Amino acid sequence: MFDKWTYLDNAATTRLDERVLEAMKPYLFETYAVATSQFGYSMGIDAREALDKARVYLQGRLGAAEEEIVFTSGSTESSNMALKGVALALQKKKGKHIVVSKIEDFPVLNSAKALEMQGFSVSYLDVDKEGFIDLERLRSVIREDTILVSVQHANQEIGTVQDIKTIAEICHDRKVLFHTDATHTFGRMPLDATTVLADLITVAGHTIHGPRNVGALYIRKGTPISKWMDGGYQEFNLRAGLEDIPGAVGFAKALELITPEETERLAAMRDRCIARCLNEVPHVTLNGSRTKRTPQNANITFHFVEGESITLHLDMRGFAVSTGSACFSRSLEASHVMLGIGGDHERAHGSIRFTFGRYNSMEDVDGVVDAIAEVVGDLRKISPLGKR
Repeated sequence: MFDKWTYLDNAATTRLDERVLEAMKPYLFETYAVATSQFGYSMGIDAREALDKARVYLQGRLGAAEEEIVFTSGSTESSNMALKGVALALQKKKGKHIVVSKIEDFPVLNSAKALEMQGFSVSYLDVDKEGFIDLERLRSVIREDTILVSVQHANQEIGTVQDIKTIAEICHDRKVLFHTDATHTFGRMPLDATTVLADLITVAGHTIHGPRNVGALYIRKGTPISKWMDGGYQEFNLRAGLEDIPGAVGFAKALELITPEETERLAAMRDRCIARCLNEVPHVTLNGSRTKRTPQNANITFHFVEGESITLHLDMRGFAVSTGSACFSRSLEASHVMLGIGGDHERAHGSIRFTFGRYNSMEDVDGVVDAIAEVVGDLRKISPLGKR
């Protein structure tokens, strides 16, 4: 095997930072009680204080007010809570119409589909070739019975960053709630709830070298939302289940460790990867916006070859990347994001996503581009797709 794996799939999840683990350890082995003060013992009170301190830190980073941050088990639960909680709260008071973009991540898309099966009406917004929604189309699709619009801050596959400030303003002008999934931007790009007037914001720790299975939902004060999961009375009686105190502490620590300099370094790696692939490998297409994209994402289609073949050959060379090809998913369909931006199945199946993190370097970028140029060249010689 390899002395060193080069992991370039940081949009899927990231390696936990050792400093995050050290911050979590006391709440795994020493102060491990349930977060409560009602029973009056010291360990429970200390646990509650740790949870509150983590919440206050997230509030500060997001521009949130007291009791506007609800800890969850991750971005999936946060987005489910946003869509289904609002649906439960407003279906009888205002209506049953929801608007989402066609390239949302699965927690939003599949929550919307689940609500459709319960009698809700969902409008799916098209995107252009770079992944942006049409703001005029958004204005026209909002109806009197629209209760919620959900458009992600940045796309999980192609990295395109939406103008959520304007989207939020459109929604508020029409008295409609707005949710955004910021899983791939929180901590890396500016996001302040005092300027971007979203009503609900999904964030998570696993994409910023924090622990898995911990996230949060920002819920602006006064936002109508119902508890959608039965159980106890945790998190202001909005989320049932014991709070993950080590996870919350780790999430806050992971945020604290992000620096502007590190984010600039990721953007430099992204830019080098894109430039070298476009200039040195023939027959390629950049997917997503060249200028309005997350600092860590480069997504490129290598035409006339299959993405899963590229991925497997890179794996044999010690590089971990991901592809939009159907063979790496449990479904039989190509990436809905690639199809959503107007790509055909050939473009979707030849796409490779490189996402960079704290433990990557420019040497990793050069190494994977050198490898992919060789792999793609070899695969094209035997490809049944041929050059059209």
